[in-house]
Amino acid sequence: QQQQQQRRLQGPRREAAEYYRDHRVPQRMEEALNALFLQRPADLYGELANYFSKFSKAPVICKLVGRKVLDGVGQPTLEVEIYCTVKNYEKRICSTVMSSHSQIPENALPETTEADEKERSDSVNTAVEWVNESLNTMLRDLKPTDQCTVDKMLGEYFTKKVEEKKEIQKQEEEEAEATLALTSCIPSATALPGKKKAAKPGKKVAVAERTIPPAEPVESVLCGSLAIGGTSLAIAKAGATISRIPLYLHVALLKCNQDSPKEITLPLPMVTLLNCEKISPSKLKLVKEVMLIPPVQLSLKQGIERVLDIQKEMMRLLEPPGKAPSPQVADSKKGRAHNTGKKALPQALKRISHLGCLITGCDNLEQPLLLMQTACNNIGLELGTDMHLAINCAAHELMDYVKGKYEILTGTFKRPDEMVDMYVELINKFPFIIALIDPLRKEDRQQWNHICCALGSKCYLIAEDAATYISKLKIDQNINIPTCSGVVLKYINQTRVSDLIELTGLLDGQRHITILGSPDGESSDDSLVDLAVGLGARFIKLGGLSRGERVTKYNRLLAIEEELAKNRTLREANLEFIAFAEESQPEKQLSDVLPPPKQDSLPPQLSQPALQVHSLPAQLPENSTLT
Repeated sequence: QQQQQQRRLQGPRREAAEYYRDHRVPQRMEEALNALFLQRPADLYGELANYFSKFSKAPVICKLVGRKVLDGVGQPTLEVEIYCTVKNYEKRICSTVMSSHSQIPENALPETTEADEKERSDSVNTAVEWVNESLNTMLRDLKPTDQCTVDKMLGEYFTKKVEEKKEIQKQEEEEAEATLALTSCIPSATALPGKKKAAKPGKKVAVAERTIPPAEPVESVLCGSLAIGGTSLAIAKAGATISRIPLYLHVALLKCNQDSPKEITLPLPMVTLLNCEKISPSKLKLVKEVMLIPPVQLSLKQGIERVLDIQKEMMRLLEPPGKAPSPQVADSKKGRAHNTGKKALPQALKRISHLGCLITGCDNLEQPLLLMQTACNNIGLELGTDMHLAINCAAHELMDYVKGKYEILTGTFKRPDEMVDMYVELINKFPFIIALIDPLRKEDRQQWNHICCALGSKCYLIAEDAATYISKLKIDQNINIPTCSGVVLKYINQTRVSDLIELTGLLDGQRHITILGSPDGESSDDSLVDLAVGLGARFIKLGGLSRGERVTKYNRLLAIEEELAKNRTLREANLEFIAFAEESQPEKQLSDVLPPPKQDSLPPQLSQPALQVHSLPAQLPENSTLT
């Protein structure tokens, strides 16, 4: 019986031996035991696990989970979780929460706001459905480190959904036309055919005072598009986690084709300090945000501390006289609050914008700038040396299309050409302003060209509204934006990580700066900071230093600075302005003004004006026709 049992076991033993030999288990076990005996680690089995994990299969995606969550302003948005099969077990790797973005202005009618909220809720519900069903099946068994393959599949899926929507819209239009054709056959009892209602004499019809380029139609957002952006970013985070590297380094490797960068430059923060409200009794409408930019010679930590000092002084200046809380109440911690009510907060703290900054109203353009100058002077800082300013003009929100002018103050209007003159005068008077965001509508391209030629060597002229939809920016190898110094990119809707990598590469090659900006409906996810660092953005626009969903991003930026400094891979940022020359100028007329073109200047086929990084001389030669 024993012999029979041994014969029965011989077959499985041979199979087991061959199986382990084929996988080189005996050889690797011997190598591990010999190496570990000399090391004699405290956790022997842990070290054995680490040794053999090098030979395990790469993790693959096994499940995607989408769910509806709330963002920083209480609006619904999408969360995407990634699960992978790691060493034969299902494991949750990471998640990401998308920021919500709305094009509805702050002073929109209640019914418009309600319609937008319903549309947003429907879009999030559709996105959750896409993630849990179609995308979950489509991306299963793919490696999370293969970002290009995943993004390509996501793009194809989105294109398919767009085509489906077009087909549905076409059918609806055909049905509407058929219905209209039937109703048009019924004679009307209220109007006789061939008779037109005459206009009343003396009644004037509103006509624009001067023809301006019409506003470009707002690009429709496909219901559910959040699923594309959320999944792409979640896959990137999962790839970084699997590779055991930070997300910013993972993105940098994707952009540099896996060539590890020797040094990394942190983006300079544009910290919003004031949000100028546009409701009565305030008259100023032109300025939406006043932002602080620390000088490049300071570390990020030093810059943030300096901004906080200015913010404290600004709160003191904005506090109404006679309403400041008494020191006794502010410092009391002994249970006497019942005598004076709750501990009083400064009035300014009660007016914090959703952007995480102070809200104030102004009556003219100089008022917020002088207020900022006073706050800095009071604490011994000089604007232009110890701190710089940037202004978000948001001019696209101010156009009166009947008059064809911008309403910069209540009842005060300016034509696009007059806006350029106003900005030139403003920068000459306040040279510590180094950036203007959306000083004009994107449609006023001629004026963008003029303002860049006039001010490009003194400050950054940045387009934000024109870059809202990344899908419309790239045309072949050109960037479809007005003449400008750079653009603010936002990670919203169907934007994929690969789109940002490709677009920032084009912007780099065409001497445009990249700013990564946070949408109005920000979430607590801090991935935007890693994207900005990995993509090599010049600036990052995160809002103010209040509200948790915004402060968490500043904390992430500080952590990255500390890590890069520790690894000695941190490179100092720079502030180079761009002087623009109009493309229509003859080259011989510019030879005395501009240096010879460099190898990395704009290709001749681009529609954007030629540009060089330099400072224009104080006085131009007489034969120059620069604006």
